[in-house]
Amino acid sequence: MAGNDNLLSFEKPIYELEARLEQLDALEQQDAGVRDEIRQLRRELTDLKKKIYSQLTPWETVQVARHLDRPMTSDYLELVFDEFIELHGDKCFGDDRAIRTGWAKLDAYKVMVVGHQRGKTVQERRECNCGCAHPEGYRKAISKMRLAAKFHLPVICLIDTSGAYPGVGAEERGQAQVIANSMFEMSRLPTPIICVVIGEGGSGGALGIGVGDRVSMLEHACYSVISPEGCAGILWKSDAYKEQAAQALKMTSADLLQLGVVDEVIREPLGGAHRDHHRMAGKLKLHLRSKLRELVGQPIDQLLKQRYEKFRRMGVFLERAEAHQEATSAENQPPKVETQPSDQTFDPVSR
Repeated sequence: MAGNDNLLSFEKPIYELEARLEQLDALEQQDAGVRDEIRQLRRELTDLKKKIYSQLTPWETVQVARHLDRPMTSDYLELVFDEFIELHGDKCFGDDRAIRTGWAKLDAYKVMVVGHQRGKTVQERRECNCGCAHPEGYRKAISKMRLAAKFHLPVICLIDTSGAYPGVGAEERGQAQVIANSMFEMSRLPTPIICVVIGEGGSGGALGIGVGDRVSMLEHACYSVISPEGCAGILWKSDAYKEQAAQALKMTSADLLQLGVVDEVIREPLGGAHRDHHRMAGKLKLHLRSKLRELVGQPIDQLLKQRYEKFRRMGVFLERAEAHQEATSAENQPPKVETQPSDQTFDPVSR
């Protein structure tokens, strides 16, 4: 169960049932008659979670993706991978703690893991800038990816950031150019790349490590060019319209799968990943193992060609679809007959 500071308002009925179950569990040893009530409440709790999480609005999905109890990169490094050996520094400026990189093993596969780290405690969040990386973070990431390609090992990227760090120092050190260069380098990196949005994928900060042969996201994650608050601030000059912005941005997993931005959606445990880290890690591990089997061993030329074509055909052009629909409906309509206005008389001489 989430901590008291991390409760989501739409989950209030769930919290109330869970609290009631805790009370009954404590009484079960003293009164065997409460077992039937416990079983009934557990069924009700399961049904309630299914109902709430099947009807999440886009803004509620954003809240789930940002949940402080949601598993982060550090959790997956511990639960999914073995023998993680962290690599530090960009060999230029410093070591950005907002992005973690290192060697790891996933079953029989040796891989390079690159992921955003938001931090759990206040101190960690300060060190990591809540997952908002500086230019040195992206330089570190692409440097380690090149190292993986040198040894013919696949790269796994875990995306979880609201965006790249927007400070003056980051801009002075070339934030935009570093992200663009990172995307360019990933597009032609001669090794398999698997990207997974595990929480919030925001703006260029997510795209900086988001170019891969397979791009997936968790069921209740979000992925967008801008945060709902930022979009509302630009369009409506107030973050009070963040819910409308979240709806318009099409940032949920279902929308992005339909638009072809992501290849696959990984189902989360009932009630969200923040309720069961181990089960979510198990699902992610199965997914990564499956994608590694697909990609490892493919000829590099074929891999790079497929990667290029994947991003070239991404997206749906709604304007074309609407224009085609209008043209089709026009063809099915009978030809229009011009008529004279009723207040005018027909003059054959003037015709």
